[in-house]
Amino acid sequence: MLKQHHLNNNLLNQIRYQVEILEVHNPKLARLLCKLIPSHCPFERTVSILGRTLFHIPPLCKINPLYEQIISLCYKCLLYLVDECGEDATKYC
Repeated sequence: MLKQHHLNNNLLNQIRYQVEILEVHNPKLARLLCKLIPSHCPFERTVSILGRTLFHIPPLCKINPLYEQIISLCYKCLLYLVDECGEDATKYC
């Protein structure tokens, strides 16, 4: 059981590393990734009735083990589009 957990953790760390080292040099790919990766977590909700908060659903994206790496990749894409291609990044935000 411990070996399986260790293997899963190593695989996850390897995937994280591979996503972190990705470099963006293609405007079409950068635009596609900016469109596919949401700029905010779409699942967070506060449920209220008559002005009273009943409960809050936290941003479920943050339990994604690759969340930080995916957001970082989106940021790299945005920087590439702004700095290298001279595009306005507000349409992706």
